[in-house]
Amino acid sequence: IYDYQAGRSRACAKEFLAGYQGYLQCDGYRVYDGIEGITPAGCWAHARRKYDEALKAESKKKGRAHKAISFISQLYKLETHAKNKKLSPQARYQLRQEKALPILMHFKAWLDEASDKVTTASYIGKAIKYTLNQWPKLMRYSEDGELGIDNNITERDIRPFTTSRKNWLFSKSINGAQASATLYSIVMTCRANDINPYYYFMHLFKTLPNRDVGDDDFTDLIQWNVQLDSDYS
Repeated sequence: IYDYQAGRSRACAKEFLAGYQGYLQCDGYRVYDGIEGITPAGCWAHARRKYDEALKAESKKKGRAHKAISFISQLYKLETHAKNKKLSPQARYQLRQEKALPILMHFKAWLDEASDKVTTASYIGKAIKYTLNQWPKLMRYSEDGELGIDNNITERDIRPFTTSRKNWLFSKSINGAQASATLYSIVMTCRANDINPYYYFMHLFKTLPNRDVGDDDFTDLIQWNVQLDSDYS
């Protein structure tokens, strides 16, 4: 679901998430903290990027940034294993508890020790500080096998829109921005369910004029329920 909001304040997040209770996987932006019913889960890809930046500034061939990345790489290797083996959420949870937690605890001990030895204004200092500040959230993926280690899938899906926005500059109206968000939601949900959006819209245009908006049930048109005509396959 894509949503238009006028800003990035806590009020915007609360409005969009009203009525939802559960995990929210996100970056370290603080407005997501303290929303009733919401448990923020950190993104290891965001944490790793800061060490990638530190690695470029590092004078030693295998300094602290390299060490931190090696810890994170071990975590990702476990996730790759889980994906390749097509593990169930419960099996993925067990794997993380047995294999990932010892790595995380070792990494945390290393971070605590390293934080006293680096300059806070340096790239590696900022990376370590970010990781420690976000640590409870970064640990959270190990609590539930349904959670991902990062939110890269979502970031990948919104990249075309955020890139194109530089060309659009702005929407002409709030209604236009909201309409765009609705269309993005439909198209990307099609993609998530391996449906060609063009054929899906053709099916909607053919079917909806024969439906009663007030009385009919539309659940058969949801992307994970829809049955497209053979002409659209």
